[in-house]
Amino acid sequence: GRLLDTLTEQKLARNTIVVLWGDHGWKLGEHNSWCKMTNYEIDTRVPLIVRMPNAAENGKQCDRLVEFVDIYPSLCELANIPLRQELEGISFTPLLENRWLPWKEAVFSQFLRDGIWIAPDGVAYMGRCIRTHRHRYIEWKAKDGNDIVARELYDLKSDPQENNNIAKDANNRELIQSLGKRLSAGWNSSQKQTPPSQ
Repeated sequence: GRLLDTLTEQKLARNTIVVLWGDHGWKLGEHNSWCKMTNYEIDTRVPLIVRMPNAAENGKQCDRLVEFVDIYPSLCELANIPLRQELEGISFTPLLENRWLPWKEAVFSQFLRDGIWIAPDGVAYMGRCIRTHRHRYIEWKAKDGNDIVARELYDLKSDPQENNNIAKDANNRELIQSLGKRLSAGWNSSQKQTPPSQ
């Protein structure tokens, strides 16, 4: 708030974009873990505040899914800087004018259980995650392998703290297949994501 007040006092608010984002979260025993390195919501959800001069949605909360890879293309668009084609992120600038726009259906993260996190069997495992508005789905594979050795599925509506892994529930087979395909497509795609047409 003091920063924004000072920008106004110095007559800089009209041509200054402010972005505040934070490091990922920290656990104090949640999920039987310490520190801040997993694919869970407590580790991957972070603060992101953007103030663009005269934006319609300044000061309002937006619940659309965005990723850190989206910050650079957003700032480039706002500053009229051309984007390189190989960027994976997409500009969330439209959300600054209308936070209710249809947007990304999923975001992705990964976490390697290696070093101090190495599993009791001595194998390093890579966990890849897709997070939608409703679910978080994680597949674990040996770091140097392709076989899925474990799955996690959480319903964020009924279990927002992700304490109940429902991946083994037979009723979730189709959901797991669908999320697994989207997860693979997200990791294997060399093309950047695009939001739905507006």
